[in-house]
Amino acid sequence: MTAGATGPEQGGDPSRDPREPDPVVRDRRRVDPETGGLREQPAGSAGDAAAGEQGASGAPADPDASASDLTAEDVLADAAGGEDLRAAQALADQRLEDLQRLQAEYVNYRKRVDRDRDVSATAARSSVFEALLPVLDDVVLARTHGGLSEGPAASIADKLEGTLERLGLERYGEAGEAFDPAVHEALMHGHAEGIEVTTVTQVLQPGYRAGGRVLRAARVAVADPQ
Repeated sequence: MTAGATGPEQGGDPSRDPREPDPVVRDRRRVDPETGGLREQPAGSAGDAAAGEQGASGAPADPDASASDLTAEDVLADAAGGEDLRAAQALADQRLEDLQRLQAEYVNYRKRVDRDRDVSATAARSSVFEALLPVLDDVVLARTHGGLSEGPAASIADKLEGTLERLGLERYGEAGEAFDPAVHEALMHGHAEGIEVTTVTQVLQPGYRAGGRVLRAARVAVADPQ
């Protein structure tokens, strides 16, 4: 018989196998039965207690046992923190929506300002062009009769017409083109052979347009097919 074993002759349990080791009994009571005071729990005692409970009941210990130390105040604080996070996210989404709306309004404002500026510039140029149309008519008339074939006046007339053309002024109206009431003004009317549509036969006064807008329709003589 091994040392430390107890047999029937030593007062042990006669039904226990004498080859088995003696059971180890640990006193896990937190209150000392002799002094009545709390015992200090050594490190790892909580894990040993949980293992002991698992062995005794045959079921795993509660994994949330450490959460038993949480108080009602802790739970309320966690809930309040979640509410604060959701409120902060909602405020951020609202600020982002406001910023996007302001950005869209600013883009639309810039487009409107650019459009108005272009319209104002076109209107200003058109007013200058219309004021100069009588001068241009005199230039065309003088050139037609040979009065601007050479000399300083011819150079000035060429520079004036070139500058206005670069600014967007366009002269139109040629004999032989189809009559269009949107851009032509018929002052004389007749009939001619060899044509299929109403045709411009003579340009009495050229037309002018700028930026797609007709400043003055071309004044012409037209002929209808016979």
